[in-house]
Amino acid sequence: MNRSKISIIGGGFVGSTCAQGLLNRDLGDIVLLDIEESMVQGRSLDLLQSSALMTPRIQINGTADYKNIQDSDIVVITAGQARKPGMSRDELQNINAKIVIQVCEQIKKQAPQSCVIVVTNPLDVMTYVAWKTLGFPSDRVIGMAGVLDSARFKTFVAQELNVSVRDVQAFVLGGHGDTMVLLPRLCHVGGIPLSELLSKERIDSLVERAKKGGAEIVSLLKTSSAYYAPALSVVEMVESILKDQKRILPCSTLLKGEYGVTDLFMGVLCLLGTKGVEKIMEFSMSVEEKAQFQNSVLAVKKQVQQLRGLV
Repeated sequence: MNRSKISIIGGGFVGSTCAQGLLNRDLGDIVLLDIEESMVQGRSLDLLQSSALMTPRIQINGTADYKNIQDSDIVVITAGQARKPGMSRDELQNINAKIVIQVCEQIKKQAPQSCVIVVTNPLDVMTYVAWKTLGFPSDRVIGMAGVLDSARFKTFVAQELNVSVRDVQAFVLGGHGDTMVLLPRLCHVGGIPLSELLSKERIDSLVERAKKGGAEIVSLLKTSSAYYAPALSVVEMVESILKDQKRILPCSTLLKGEYGVTDLFMGVLCLLGTKGVEKIMEFSMSVEEKAQFQNSVLAVKKQVQQLRGLV
């Protein structure tokens, strides 16, 4: 049986932790690519040796040569500069756009049939840059954001109520940043609406904490940004695609009129299967939710317009 091949561009904390998550679930053979060849070879060898202590029999290749990503089923882009304390996602824009363009030019040559998942920040804009550079159908270029942001909100809700996070259902839409749209109205705990378990004041507090979830971790780590949860968020998406699970996950995808938005990558609920984004799940929003989503759209659109000269 042919095994799936997953290539990760960027062997830093997010990339290598993502490789570990893929290894743990035995989702396929892995290529971990980074310009720091010695570092990425060392991390790959360490991961390969760890597989001797598990059931999976995999191949992990640490490399700096893009030829090794040929015939990849999925390519994950984590390459880019991470946020530092006090730095917004937007400030990373120009630096990371140039990196993503260089990476995507290589992916286009070596893995033209792959599905590409973008993790580099600012997420929605970098996914747009990747799509423009690759020239792939939009259903095969996806941004990872909503899975992570939703996990953060669900974690805070579970902590507040002292319940298992597995019994919390919630999702986050919009841009991956300060304008992200959390929908407490649709959050349930064991099937019970969150509004019946917490006051509006407590819910608002959890919403604000979730919006600043990444910045909170950056301020605590001081020299890096989050990587465990982002990496496993990617693994969730990869698994749904490779196994054709048809899971409905919040992802950044190109909107073509959905929610009244066109030619912009935004976080919405997507059905993920072997073809990538197989369907965008639309639903009715309240007047307040629509206003929040539109505000997020305008913020992402402004960022994209600032990069028009690059793509």
